[in-house]
Amino acid sequence: MSKPILRDPSQEDPPAASEVRQGNVPTADGRPADVEMARVLRTAPLRMALDPSGGAIAHWKHEPLHDVVEPMTHHVIMAYNGSMQRMERRSGRSVAIGTFRPGVVIIIPEGSSSRWDIPKPVDVVQLYLPHTMLERVAREADTATPTNLLERTAHPDPITSRLLLTAADAMEGNGALDTLFRHQLTDLLATRLLAAHTGSPTTFQPTMGGLSPKVLLRAIERLRSDSDADVSLAALASDAGLSRFHFCRAFKESTGLSPHAWLRQYRLEQAMQMLRDTDASVVSVAAALGYASQTAFAAAFRRLTGETPSDWRRRVR
Repeated sequence: MSKPILRDPSQEDPPAASEVRQGNVPTADGRPADVEMARVLRTAPLRMALDPSGGAIAHWKHEPLHDVVEPMTHHVIMAYNGSMQRMERRSGRSVAIGTFRPGVVIIIPEGSSSRWDIPKPVDVVQLYLPHTMLERVAREADTATPTNLLERTAHPDPITSRLLLTAADAMEGNGALDTLFRHQLTDLLATRLLAAHTGSPTTFQPTMGGLSPKVLLRAIERLRSDSDADVSLAALASDAGLSRFHFCRAFKESTGLSPHAWLRQYRLEQAMQMLRDTDASVVSVAAALGYASQTAFAAAFRRLTGETPSDWRRRVR
């Protein structure tokens, strides 16, 4: 599986829109969302996780906006994280005036265009969702509900907002964990969009039963693998003979944890064992567990334990 593009724009000059993605010339249906957002916002995202498969999560802080967002080849879903402010959105002759505040979402359906007038700086997390992903989740959930999303402007939806905002802080600098988290979150958000933001909201049936012991054991063996490709959500679901949608629900029913949470806990236990029972440096432990840097590993370890790896090691040895 191709690895996502992870960028920390604070360490480099902001790219021009033409540098964000190769082949960025608008198609008949519009530009990719990351390209159009870079153009209209005239800055670089604080962080972006961009999959070659098309989906992405981006965290932006940008200045006031008075411009037209042109058609894009993705649905764009935004969760607002800044101070309260009034804004205006125009689509043709339609004018929507809303209040940006925490707990609201903004949805720009694929192919739509609108002018935005936002008077103050903005802090926002965005999901770029290809329509094919939305259709896949609907199909896997065994629903025939239409998947056309409604346009939303500062629409109250604390569930979607909270899910999306978690993405800004949850990337840990670990390829396997970050990819698994992002794919789980994207599917979960797509499920929520189908349930709350289409013309005919979908009702999802509750999970009935977990994985069989044999299938669960195979999934756990795969999660324990050292290969990032082996722990992709697609590989786990395929191995179990289930869709991604049903695998995640059944796995949580069996273990009490999502696949990402299980793998995160397992990697933490590995880290603790290495710190306690070996003299390996923190840098070596970070590298062995797939973290991009010692800093990323230390931050993830501290979020879970309340201590740095070095402090934890001194306390238990």
